[in-house]
Amino acid sequence: MTEAIKAAYVFPGQGSQSVGMGLDLYQNYDAARAVFEQADKSLGFPLSKLCFEGPEDELIKTVNAQPAIVTVSFACLEAARSLNGALPPAGFVAGHSLGEYTALAAAGVLDFATTVYLARERGRLMHQAGQLNPGGMAAIIGLDEEPLAEVCRQTGTRIANINCPGQIVISGARDNLAQAMELVKDRGAHRTIPLQVSGAFHTPLMQPAVDGMAEVMATLSFSDPTVPIIGNTTARPLTTAQAVKEELLNQLCNCVQWQRSVEYMVNDGVSTFIEIGPGRVLAGLIKRIDRGVKILNIGDAEAVKNIAQGVR
Repeated sequence: MTEAIKAAYVFPGQGSQSVGMGLDLYQNYDAARAVFEQADKSLGFPLSKLCFEGPEDELIKTVNAQPAIVTVSFACLEAARSLNGALPPAGFVAGHSLGEYTALAAAGVLDFATTVYLARERGRLMHQAGQLNPGGMAAIIGLDEEPLAEVCRQTGTRIANINCPGQIVISGARDNLAQAMELVKDRGAHRTIPLQVSGAFHTPLMQPAVDGMAEVMATLSFSDPTVPIIGNTTARPLTTAQAVKEELLNQLCNCVQWQRSVEYMVNDGVSTFIEIGPGRVLAGLIKRIDRGVKILNIGDAEAVKNIAQGVR
């Protein structure tokens, strides 16, 4: 008798959006269509049309990109779940920054309609915080965490995402960020890549968004997760509604510990990671963290159809 695999579902964050995403799911799977219809109803405007048709300059806006990615990711999950037995059960769920919201819905902490509403509010409040405290983010390629942390201390920037070996994202006020990007070149960084975001995410400059999200979340009812969620800031399981609420606020101003999150799951026996949502960003990061694990991707209708064969 073969031993059951231990799988984790992982969900992508902002930046994985593209015009046309989710359309084939909508056309081919009733379960996915229901997700898009719920999103449109919950938000009071046709988010599905924005996903399918753009325009791109509207889709990439933080206030739209965040609920759009959550919607497409959850539509992928529900389409796969509708094929009974296609997905192995999840031992853990996790999401990269915004992806943590899709993980909430996957683990039953919030229903989907509430989740997409909360993701839209997060996007709105983060954009507003970025207008109040202008800043940006940059990926630093090829520099270890310790020397990069020293550059951040010198420039008043912060480490925002520890993604995988050799890829760390920093965040801060624009002038500070520009200074840090110059300094890291002298410290041996291979490349610096400015990110197309509307603020210094995962730094204290997002505190206005924390205050706003706390008010919004106080009006909502959270349930304990049915599956442990690996928290972005702790890289440890979240198993209660209270722990989830604290994490959602903490992650706005603190570092996303993605590499440590994946390492925790691997050390706990996860051998298969299933990236669920648009793009393949997380698959690439996970492969650089541990080459021994199996990685599958469910990002469109064809992938949903193939997933059962892929898992086995």
